[in-house]
Amino acid sequence: MPPHSGWCKPMTLHRLHSFFWPESIAVLGASPDLNRIRGRLLHQLRENGFPGRILPINPSYTQIDGLPCYASIGAAGGNIDLALVAIPAAGVAAAVDECARAGVKNTLIISSGFAEEGGAAGDMQAELLAVTHRTGIRACGPNCEGYYNALGRVATTFSPTVETKDDGGRTLISPRRVGVIAQSGGIGFALFNRGKAAGIGFSYVISTGNEADLTMADFLDYMVEDAHTHAVMLFCEAVRNGPAFVAALEKARRLGKPIIAIKVGRSDAGTRAAASHTASLSGSHTAYRAIFQRYGVIEAEDADEAVAIAGLMLTCPLPKGRRVGIITVSGGGGAWMADTLSGQGLMVPSLSVDIQAALRPVMPSYGASANPVDVTAQGSNTWPAMMTAMETLARSDEIDMLVLVTSLASTTRAPLDADRIRAVAESCGKPMTIWSYTAPSEFGRANAAGCGLFVNDDLRDVGISMARLADYADALGRPLPEPFEPVSGRLYPGLPRIVPEYLAKQVLAAWLPEAAEALVHSADEAAAVAARLGFPVALKVQSPDLPHKTEAGGVRLHLADAGAVAMAYAGMIGDVARHRLDARLDGVLVQKMAPKGHEMVVGMVNDVTFGPIMMLGFGGTTVELFGDVVHAPAPIDEAEAVRLIRCLRSARLLDGFRGAPPIDLTPVAALIAALSRAALTLREQVAEFELNPIILHADGSGLTVADALLTMKSGDDPC
Repeated sequence: MPPHSGWCKPMTLHRLHSFFWPESIAVLGASPDLNRIRGRLLHQLRENGFPGRILPINPSYTQIDGLPCYASIGAAGGNIDLALVAIPAAGVAAAVDECARAGVKNTLIISSGFAEEGGAAGDMQAELLAVTHRTGIRACGPNCEGYYNALGRVATTFSPTVETKDDGGRTLISPRRVGVIAQSGGIGFALFNRGKAAGIGFSYVISTGNEADLTMADFLDYMVEDAHTHAVMLFCEAVRNGPAFVAALEKARRLGKPIIAIKVGRSDAGTRAAASHTASLSGSHTAYRAIFQRYGVIEAEDADEAVAIAGLMLTCPLPKGRRVGIITVSGGGGAWMADTLSGQGLMVPSLSVDIQAALRPVMPSYGASANPVDVTAQGSNTWPAMMTAMETLARSDEIDMLVLVTSLASTTRAPLDADRIRAVAESCGKPMTIWSYTAPSEFGRANAAGCGLFVNDDLRDVGISMARLADYADALGRPLPEPFEPVSGRLYPGLPRIVPEYLAKQVLAAWLPEAAEALVHSADEAAAVAARLGFPVALKVQSPDLPHKTEAGGVRLHLADAGAVAMAYAGMIGDVARHRLDARLDGVLVQKMAPKGHEMVVGMVNDVTFGPIMMLGFGGTTVELFGDVVHAPAPIDEAEAVRLIRCLRSARLLDGFRGAPPIDLTPVAALIAALSRAALTLREQVAEFELNPIILHADGSGLTVADALLTMKSGDDPC
């Protein structure tokens, strides 16, 4: 789709319509000096052909480059859709207040020196936010790099990537377009720059900065509903409005609009850098990944990977499976591609005898027809053979996706028949892409773009983007858990910050199976309770000061009679006293030993951004050593609990590994689902909990929650 020659408005109405499609823009502090940001903002608005009114505001000038310049925003007249603000930080809040009084609908604040600097500068950002709340004017930024609306020719940015006008002569790989939302302006416009070089069309590119008012969630919601935007790329440092962000992701999933996210701040150093840049708390990357997986967000590691994924999302239908056919003119290139795709979890199946028989007549005797299909570069009819092989595999029900491996280095010879490829791509309903094992020439790229396929010269990115396309199709095919709206749970008053096992189980009692256990306070009482419960039993000291009981010597197992219980009780109390004399003891928990079985762990962390994130995996004392766990946001239903268990690396142990009977997952799936509802019910009061181990009985008699720990929120914890 070439850039529109006239003014084009989106088909859907939205509260951000006047922000992205303004009919009038004021530039506060406008300057004729192109070496200053205020000068470049005005210049790039004009150079990119903004079709609406441009209103320079600066009392030092009466005109700038032929445009009348106004002394104040109030003198410019009303009905202004957007004001660009690039003045010193100290004057921004007052300027936005003046804009609101003049009837300006939106502001875009380029100015830096706010909360990202810390200290008193944060007060200026708070003052700015107070103005937006009081007046209703919307603000993007501060500390942002503006935006670019490619279709509307609105360049409210000083980024050098839009210094050249949108090139109407450029051949796009697809009429479908991608939007970019980035908390870093430099990286957001870098994604635009790299995608543009790859033949991708864009709708909007926006830098959101500190997000004092409008956040990434607001712009994502807009682009998800926008008819001009068919996929969205995010460069995310920290989400400020978790519920709104999740709501936008859910809407995108429902509408089938792909979201490709680069999330930084995974390491301690990266988190520090993100916090200093965006002045925002950031949830753990585990929580982000759990949210992304729930709603089908495609995570990318770097800019080129994100562009490659976007290229496939814009040009390909979703695959019906993970089987890939490779057609190549290079035997080595085909083998290399097969290894790469297989390494990404895709399949490169051998083709049937019938398909191979149909392929052999179009290739030389030294070609290969099994898959990869190598038509070779030395045959007399290499390119027609490649096209015929492509058409044959596209018709086959043995293949779900196709990769063409060729060289696009020539500056004069077109290796691809654009008409035949486009016809096949549009009719077969299968994803197709091209890998050029040589660096493509501009001529080669233009030839491939005419085919309507995305071209990549990075082997790894081909494998990743094809795999992510299949992952996205799988994610859309999974139903979301039923929503759960909890009624706030009542907790015992006066609970310690670290809640010991017996109390943790009381707090969670409504969601746990009944337990064969009791709290005692003497050796004689322990022996009597053990006899009632039935031997063998375990003893566990209960103390808010000893969250790790085993390390303190506070656990005794496999006690077979009353005498052993009494002796173990006395010895355990002595060991605990030697470990920590001042530990507060609430008593000792006597617990009937569970039958042998597999140990699992179920936990929850109340993430600062997204709320309760559930964790489940193989547990016991090795959970931290092996880390065989998966995460998902609450709520989780029983079907998703089973799917998550199946994702564990050790899941085969539950299926009857080496002759053992398979484990019925129904009880543990029901427990996981119940605990996810508990997490939501208690989210205002509980910071985290962990049930470890949960023993799945090998004899099929159910499960036992063998231990539990719960941590309360402190008064300082964010909700």
